[in-house]
Amino acid sequence: MKSIKNHLSLIVALISILFSIQIFIIVDRSIDAYKQNLANKYSVVVVSKKNILEKDMLSLNSLIKEVEELSPDNVIKRLDADIDEKNMNLLKLTLPKFYKLHLKKFPSPNEIEKLRRALFTNKNITKIEDFSNNHDITYKLLVLFKNVILVFAIVVSIVTMLLILKELRIWQFKHSERMNIMGLFGAPTWLRSAVLFRLSIVDAIISSILIFLIFSYISVNEFVLKQFENINIKIVIFDQVYDSLLLLGVSLILSIFLATMIVLGHKEEV
Repeated sequence: MKSIKNHLSLIVALISILFSIQIFIIVDRSIDAYKQNLANKYSVVVVSKKNILEKDMLSLNSLIKEVEELSPDNVIKRLDADIDEKNMNLLKLTLPKFYKLHLKKFPSPNEIEKLRRALFTNKNITKIEDFSNNHDITYKLLVLFKNVILVFAIVVSIVTMLLILKELRIWQFKHSERMNIMGLFGAPTWLRSAVLFRLSIVDAIISSILIFLIFSYISVNEFVLKQFENINIKIVIFDQVYDSLLLLGVSLILSIFLATMIVLGHKEEV
């Protein structure tokens, strides 16, 4: 029971950090997927005095993925349904050309501004409608949400690391007598602290396994999947290879680093 208590506090602290990291990864993936959805629906409308070839339009900015010329028929029909064919053809010739630009990704406000400047370098383009007001609000909300999650994850990680340091220091005090005796017999520092490192590594592996089980369950949970379906995005909630290896690496590095700090800060009793 005593051994379990020694491990439990460290494992819970490590799980808190790994949980925060994985939540941030999920949020980051969700925002990227949502931005891609917005990019698929988002487009910029350009008005030009003359025809512009698609290759010329694409060469203006690398953000442009596809150029679609809008038919003037719908506009003309709204003006007058009784207009004869001859006048309709004349009207078509005098109307400016309308193009809808599809973009490769959901752009930032700076990218939209660069796109506008690039498009206006073509002298035939007279007007650009980028719907920037709605776009800016959506983009800023996404960035704000991501930053809030990042700050939350950092704060949780810092507080939890302080708790781990405290726990390792308590464990070191419990075994200081044995470590000092080993020091008197000439045992090197790494050997005297071997049990501390073993405790850290074992707990890091156990916490990684528990996180693996938790997120493997969450990733197939119907309630969670339904929430993502409601906002029309589909992401990998937990990659059992990439994410688990990443979290295991973070857990091991963090545990060994904190144990090393405790060992280096230890003063031998004379």
